[in-house]
Amino acid sequence: MQAYEVIVIGAGPTGLALANILGMHQVRTLVVERNAGTVGEPRAVSIDDESLRTLQYLGLYERIRPRINLGYGAQYFDTRGRCFAQVMSTLAEYGYPRRSAFRQPSLEAVLREGLARYPSVEVRFNTEMTAFENTADGVLVHLRRTGPGGESGAAESGSQESGGGESGGGESGGGESGGGESGGGSNAVRARYMAACDGGRSAVREALGVVLSGSTYDERWLIVDLEGSQDTYRHTLVYCDPSRPALALPGPENTRRYEFMTLPGDRDEDLLDEATIRRMLARHSRADAGLKIARKVIYHFHARIADRWRVGRVFLAGDAAHLSPPFAGQGMNSGLRDAHNLGWKLALVARGDLGESLLDSYQSERRPHAWALIQMAITMGHVMMPRSWLNAFLVQNGLRLLAWIPAARDYVMQMKYKPKPQFTVGFMAGEAGAALRGRMFVQPRVERPDGSEVLLDELIGPGFALIQWHQSRATGARSRDVPAGLPSSAGSSPDRSLPLGARSIEVLRKHDRFVGEYGEPPLRGHQVRDVSGVLGTVMDTAGVRAVIVRPDRYVAGCVASDAPAGEEHRLLQQLYDRSQKGFTV
Repeated sequence: MQAYEVIVIGAGPTGLALANILGMHQVRTLVVERNAGTVGEPRAVSIDDESLRTLQYLGLYERIRPRINLGYGAQYFDTRGRCFAQVMSTLAEYGYPRRSAFRQPSLEAVLREGLARYPSVEVRFNTEMTAFENTADGVLVHLRRTGPGGESGAAESGSQESGGGESGGGESGGGESGGGESGGGSNAVRARYMAACDGGRSAVREALGVVLSGSTYDERWLIVDLEGSQDTYRHTLVYCDPSRPALALPGPENTRRYEFMTLPGDRDEDLLDEATIRRMLARHSRADAGLKIARKVIYHFHARIADRWRVGRVFLAGDAAHLSPPFAGQGMNSGLRDAHNLGWKLALVARGDLGESLLDSYQSERRPHAWALIQMAITMGHVMMPRSWLNAFLVQNGLRLLAWIPAARDYVMQMKYKPKPQFTVGFMAGEAGAALRGRMFVQPRVERPDGSEVLLDELIGPGFALIQWHQSRATGARSRDVPAGLPSSAGSSPDRSLPLGARSIEVLRKHDRFVGEYGEPPLRGHQVRDVSGVLGTVMDTAGVRAVIVRPDRYVAGCVASDAPAGEEHRLLQQLYDRSQKGFTV
């Protein structure tokens, strides 16, 4: 019987991203996908800054970049065709625009190609899970081949867009590998853990008896994907008309998507009639009404979240754990957040670097933020799809009034209403730096001693990092603007390693300079200059001299500016101990 550390069920964006993280950490992984190949039709079309940062972590951002329209906004129109609100964010605190347009087949192809880098990862197409046993020491999974498939030691490079289809109602895709018998044969494999990324109709979730709770929200929308658009306007147009709410989203490669809300009495067969669709398109654009229709489908959107994200050694992720309305474009993005949070934890536990108690933090960290984004999507839906003319009048004119208040206008324009990723309980240590602790850390550009500039994450690597103000060994003085007389960091000797294998990044202030031939060599890791001043602003506001950043770029602990010597080392050790001994979440 073949044995793995982790089995991933479902090879959509969530499953493929999770497998890439596990492969990066050399964890023996099997990905099972019941469909014949990666999805060939457009589904998710919006990707946010956090997801692009995850792709950067995977080393795949540059591969997908040519197929992304970076940084689009939205204009909202009333029943008379007048724009009453705009969202045009220019913020990029995590290194990327808050919202960009993409095509899911392209993303899945890149994620699949990424798996070819890792011999430790296998992916089986045309294979479905028929049953599993969740035991105290592992998971026994029964598999059945549903069609022919090639065999190889790792995922193939390249995209196979035939087959497509949904994986459990949500996601699909992947690479190929052998192990199962073709022609309907079956076999069993064993793993220490299993991750269910098998979509909104998750068979794993149903078998576990996990309940999806939440509001009774359930809406039907007609989705129409067009090809050959020559419209140069890059932003989304939202038509907040009670007679038929709709929106138009431009995408890469001359694509365009329309979404129309269905109304009481609408029949699917009537809405899907091509002549009906072209009449609906013509209300907003005669040019779009003449384009090639690549896809037309009726979608049901829900607002649901799983009560439990872990049962024994089985974890739920992506649509298997939560279902979101589309208005905020956060469904797939929330799944990628799940993958990043769960992936590094499974990897470091499987490798023996951290204790199994670390896995208890997955649900407590991810569930509240996922639900907050679902609630945001519902609220945005009230603006985008007014139920009555009175409701439309009140909402739209209310937003017009807010536009006269600079702070309110900035709040809407810069998408500050989007809940920031943060957790209050989970894998953290210490109490300092409340403004940073449990939040995703910023990612500005920093300058290296050779004068080149890079995004901060390029220096952090795949593990933990200690980001601290630089101290000159020649004078013993810290970088300018740091209170004098503070103790030096623990582990300042070059021959002392940091707990958790943390990489040290020493930061010079914006107005300081590198010294020596190419700058003073850092004690461990890297030395950079805060060229934009962002790090100084963030850390000074929080009153800290150092932060511990986890592999998912969240702050696990902060060292106060006046903390005693050795606090950095103590917090890192405390994190390690918590993973071994357990902690309350």
